[in-house]
Amino acid sequence: MKFRPCIDLHAGVVKQIVGSTFSDDAPSTISTNYSSARPASWYAGMYRRDGLAAGHVIKLGPGNDEAAAEALEAFPGGFHIGGGISGENALSWLDRGASHVIVTSHVFRGGQIDEERLRALVRLVGKERLVLDLSCRRRGGRYWVVTDRWQKFTDVEVSAESLERLSASCDEFLVHAADVEGKCRGVEADLVELLGNWRGIPITYAGGIRSMEDIQLIADAGRGSLDFTVGSALDIFGGTGLRYEEIAARYG
Repeated sequence: MKFRPCIDLHAGVVKQIVGSTFSDDAPSTISTNYSSARPASWYAGMYRRDGLAAGHVIKLGPGNDEAAAEALEAFPGGFHIGGGISGENALSWLDRGASHVIVTSHVFRGGQIDEERLRALVRLVGKERLVLDLSCRRRGGRYWVVTDRWQKFTDVEVSAESLERLSASCDEFLVHAADVEGKCRGVEADLVELLGNWRGIPITYAGGIRSMEDIQLIADAGRGSLDFTVGSALDIFGGTGLRYEEIAARYG
């Protein structure tokens, strides 16, 4: 189990946002936990110094390309990049230094998986450089993939069957528990257990982590098979629950 660092960008600034409040249509409703005075490149340089590769740069809406490019330049090959990735721009982000591209909405359309788009993307960038974002929300006791800033439910359930099927087309999965993302109120234990019970390609879990106890829960319920990323609880993002240096040293 490894720590995967993150750089979340909104309007060109490194921020930590409560995921369930994010909307392009109503920006005034967005709840922001932290807005950094430091550029994305500063965080990228720190992660590079500490040998924390395979983290995530996530562009939340427009206006983030320049900051994202600066992060990739500061740590070439050190990040997966997501947010608005499509067949039209995926190669350009790989050329800029991303190791992988992270895709959600481009391959989930009309509530379903667009198999043609997915196959085209695999042909374009290769399975080994593609991460599928299966970020999800709970409804009716089950977890469903959500798109468009986590606002729209799809008909795709996160299950052993869907993980197995989609793993043939990507190198990793990234799964945000969108209902608890940014709230620092604890992890979605049922989702962690579901993901941990499946054995296949790497999965990174995100959402609700607030303490070392939560990280231990991920280790136990996830059977040691899940990586994790932490945002709002980290001291480098204004949090008080977790120290970045300790997490990097123990799980880097």
